[in-house]
Amino acid sequence: MGKTTVRMGVDIGGTFTDVVLEVDEAQYSTKVLTTYTAPEDAIIDGLQQVCAKAGITPSDIGQIIHGTTLATNALIERRGARTALITTAGFRDVIEMRTESRFEQYDLNLTLPDPLLPRQQRYTITERIDARGQVLIELDAAELDRLVSQIEEAGYESVAIGLIHSYLNDAHERQVREALANRLPNVMISLSSEVSPQMREYERFNTVVANAYIKPLMKSYLGRLQGRLQQEGVDCAVFLMHSGGGIISIDSAAEFPVRLVESGPAGGAVFAAHIAARYGLDKVLSFDMGGTTAKICLIKDQTPKTSRVFEVARTYRFKKGSGMPISIPVIDMVEIGAGGGSLASVDSMRQIRVGPHSAGSEPGPACYGRGGDKPAVTDADLVLGKLDPDNFAGGSIQLQLDSSTQALQRVLGAPLDMDAQTAAYGLVEVVDENMANAARVHAVENGEDLTEYTMIAFGGAAPLHAARLCEKLGVDRLLVPPGAGVGSAIGFLRAPFSFEANRSQYMKLSQFESGVVSGLLQELENEATAFVRSCDEQAEIHAEFKAYMRYSGQGWEIPIALTSEQARQPDAATYQQLFEKDYHALFGRVVEGMDVEITVWAANATTPAHSVAPVQMAAGGDDAHSPGTRTVFDAARGELVEAAVVLRKDMQTGQRVLGPAVITEDETTIIVPLSRQGIRQPDGCIDLMPQTSSQRRSAS
Repeated sequence: MGKTTVRMGVDIGGTFTDVVLEVDEAQYSTKVLTTYTAPEDAIIDGLQQVCAKAGITPSDIGQIIHGTTLATNALIERRGARTALITTAGFRDVIEMRTESRFEQYDLNLTLPDPLLPRQQRYTITERIDARGQVLIELDAAELDRLVSQIEEAGYESVAIGLIHSYLNDAHERQVREALANRLPNVMISLSSEVSPQMREYERFNTVVANAYIKPLMKSYLGRLQGRLQQEGVDCAVFLMHSGGGIISIDSAAEFPVRLVESGPAGGAVFAAHIAARYGLDKVLSFDMGGTTAKICLIKDQTPKTSRVFEVARTYRFKKGSGMPISIPVIDMVEIGAGGGSLASVDSMRQIRVGPHSAGSEPGPACYGRGGDKPAVTDADLVLGKLDPDNFAGGSIQLQLDSSTQALQRVLGAPLDMDAQTAAYGLVEVVDENMANAARVHAVENGEDLTEYTMIAFGGAAPLHAARLCEKLGVDRLLVPPGAGVGSAIGFLRAPFSFEANRSQYMKLSQFESGVVSGLLQELENEATAFVRSCDEQAEIHAEFKAYMRYSGQGWEIPIALTSEQARQPDAATYQQLFEKDYHALFGRVVEGMDVEITVWAANATTPAHSVAPVQMAAGGDDAHSPGTRTVFDAARGELVEAAVVLRKDMQTGQRVLGPAVITEDETTIIVPLSRQGIRQPDGCIDLMPQTSSQRRSAS
């Protein structure tokens, strides 16, 4: 068997580690509980399982693509290396002062997140580069030597270097790195001019500190993973999914681990975009719900929306500005603490609250029988009949209904004077409304009407909740693709090799310099292409360009896509037209007579997207065979209903399932409420849409 025909995708989540093996056109997958102390153990366990299913040996694997929450978790849980920051004199407290904005204006007890590094781990040096990149104050060699001695005495593992305006001139940052490397060869060093060469020092300093903070951890993990894979006989290239939706080499990932912070969710968005392309859908709402979080992303024209700043570790889960800003290319999505393991409680107002804390895989929800004693979303789904206790995760985990009932009764039922089933109903309605509200807000912020969208649901918990979410949002169509339970891992196998390079260089359109712009974009294209070449020396690569633009005096920019011709032959009038078109689409008007500024430039080098064969749609035909029924709670009606149970693997193309029904498979369960019907499409997707009036009449 040729190695090029066998590829494996691995996604480490907060609760489960998903492993997908693709042998030619066939897929084999499994979910194993994440092993926090040694994440590579779960990967090896999953690898052995899928190889056994496929009848191959690990040595047959030709490529592995990996995404992980390890970087995110290390930042949230503050489990990084002992790290120092070196910055310009006078800017020591930038990461603590933040932007001075109050994300909750009227909260007198506002809790701001602590900076990643305390003040005693932040050092300064006398130097200064101005906003045009000119040196105002040279570095003093003697002072630099004394600073290196301080770093050496303190015993740091990693050092972040972030100097003012280094994105325009990185000479001083490189001098500091050279002095450190000469004396301290074992200390890891991160430069802000390499990690995030963009204006706004708070975001840039935070990003380089985050990179330095998790660099030793991620380098160690990736090294251990390679070693364990070699012990299993796996001798192939390992690549990492990055937060922007592409793949980079393991060496690049080890050098810039902050790029991995949203790698798992990014894989899910790529998976949804691939499904959207198969169905020719231009407006898709991607809904990814796993064990710890739910992620919602807008996909237009089969391309996930992207951003260049996002937040991790929010102290107020839904509040922008309450977290740690990371300034890197990222797929733009809203993340909610609403996974299968999210824990419920009753607050001081006697209201049910769910998340952001999660039971994870250790101890897991109460029904796992691993020591968890608080009710999680999975416990509520089990009590409401959505889950089969004997066939969860392919039967690998026996769920304990009594434990769920007791936890729900003790934590929610007793304080609120209700039985366990009513408590479970309240819990899932709170979770579903939280997710629906987050989707509404995200759509409004992007000027979109969700009723025009199709939802694509994946992740172990999403198909349990997606149809109810559609009812709340007024979304008619829902697609649940095959492999939905391990969607992000499949997405890794669909992602292109890509890397985005960006840099700040301020310019007004009234003072536009075509030669400077074309030269800068060419440099960025060369930088991004070099990263992609490190993954595949022979691949066809094309570049995409963006300019981030705003009216003079505005506080933030909008991204404007540029064609290759517009990047190589830039023209101020063309850029003005492009900006006004996108600005009008977002805000409904343009501002006449006001100058426009460009602050950040970006070039993304990428290999071509995987070719997609369009699906020939199947109309609903015969009813799918149902071997039995079970009682399930229908939230829209607020009552128990008798639901048909259908095995997904037994459904034939064109067969339909009328709600209420439960479509079961090893890695997830699809709930079809009374308001919906599901049709199996030729590619295996379950296509859910509202029942017709005649279907509802005949059912009644």
